[in-house]
Amino acid sequence: MKADVQATTAKKGEAVKAENPAKHPTLSPLLVLISAPSGGGKTTLCQQLLAARRDMTRIVTCTTRAPRPGEKNEVDYYFLDAESFLKRVQAGNFLEHATVFGNSYGTQKSEVVNKLRQGKDVLLNVDVQGAAAIRARAEEDPELKRSLLTVFLTPPSIAILEERLKRRGTDSPAVIQKRLSVARQEISQWKNFDYLIISDTIQEDLRRMQCIIEAEKMRSERAVPPEL
Repeated sequence: MKADVQATTAKKGEAVKAENPAKHPTLSPLLVLISAPSGGGKTTLCQQLLAARRDMTRIVTCTTRAPRPGEKNEVDYYFLDAESFLKRVQAGNFLEHATVFGNSYGTQKSEVVNKLRQGKDVLLNVDVQGAAAIRARAEEDPELKRSLLTVFLTPPSIAILEERLKRRGTDSPAVIQKRLSVARQEISQWKNFDYLIISDTIQEDLRRMQCIIEAEKMRSERAVPPEL
């Protein structure tokens, strides 16, 4: 009798498993863009998010700067010479690109689209100018527009941001003041993003980001409807 009950239970379990795919339709992948002022914590948040979500991948960007010790081509960056980078700019290959301290950086559209089409959530860590460029490109591309989710992360105040920059110990007082001036301009752009996270602890920032992603995945315009 006990064996019969166990067999029956097992069969019911198999039936439930078989029904699960119909009850939980596949969701479309997200292009998650996180931006923040310098010292705002976006790099840490991105690292935590990638560690927490196996279905999420980062994008390998292009740069004209020389590799640093330990960096590998096509793993950390695509290292290009200035001429090759310019050709890609002229060909419209980049979703966004910028020159910082004499070195150019760019996010290839093909890199993003290919990973989205593989069903992977894609994570981008860009500044507000890069975010604006990607939003503009997404308006012209239905596939990108459907996937794009933008989040702005910022400390509660400029004073707290200044304290964070000082604790890093990597910049002179003059450089810190310059970064704060730029940060004020960047923070003023928060209304252009889908979500605003006022930074708290690392754990709380990650929790909030996870909640945003899960909610966005269940939006009716992104979800694949069940078969009826």
